[in-house]
Amino acid sequence: MDITLSEEPARLEIENIRVDYNSVPALQEVSFQIPHGARVAVVGPNGAGKSTLFKALVGLLPLHSGQIFIHGLPLGHHQDCVAYVPQRGEVDWHFPVSVTDVVMMGRFGQMGWIQAPARLDREIVQTSMRQMGIEDLANHSISDLSGGQQQRVFLARALAQQPHIILMDEPFTGVDTTTQEATMHLLDHLRQQKVTVLISTHDLTLAAARFDSILLLNKRLLAYGSPEEVLTTEHLTQAFGSHMLKLVDGSVLVDECCPPVDDPSLNGVAP
Repeated sequence: MDITLSEEPARLEIENIRVDYNSVPALQEVSFQIPHGARVAVVGPNGAGKSTLFKALVGLLPLHSGQIFIHGLPLGHHQDCVAYVPQRGEVDWHFPVSVTDVVMMGRFGQMGWIQAPARLDREIVQTSMRQMGIEDLANHSISDLSGGQQQRVFLARALAQQPHIILMDEPFTGVDTTTQEATMHLLDHLRQQKVTVLISTHDLTLAAARFDSILLLNKRLLAYGSPEEVLTTEHLTQAFGSHMLKLVDGSVLVDECCPPVDDPSLNGVAP
């Protein structure tokens, strides 16, 4: 059994959104459109609003102004249409649940919180775990896993949701090679399924090599287009300022030494 993630790939439209933290704009005047099945890297310095954007796209943060449309309808009209894989640092990994419990959470939108899983739900969960190589960890507590294994559990939960759009917040940070490879295989699978994928990353080389488009943020949208159009010295200087160093051979280094500060208001989120 393979999982069909999307019968109708989603067109995502963002219209002039603003998101605030304590009345201070974290994102403002951001507008863009993402076509069906695209693979987009969201890049920018720490605190640029990458995580803020993702949380707004799943309704975890309210919009101060602007609108978000999926399939031409406002956000919230499509049940479980968008799956979100948060940064590992935002999850309470001591929450007492098994791997199967976490992946089954991806089915709650279809079956409801109090309804027992049906046979189809269990089959989808098993297939999702198998695709991410964690089937043998099904009964393990989430707190007993390595960082890479935990990341693959959350990717399996996103698969089980069968979404039209998947958002992955820094999925390559602090994980092992096995998890990085599993994530890239997943991206190839999602492309075949015509699922729209947005991934935030600090790896500009990866963004340029493996993504159709790049969205460059620093509170505002600075550039959006092909890697060649976006990753210019001018745009990177706008985004990273003094943290960017241009080398003699024309390559660019970006200093990302500081811890993420995209969203100081949400910490210790349970799985």
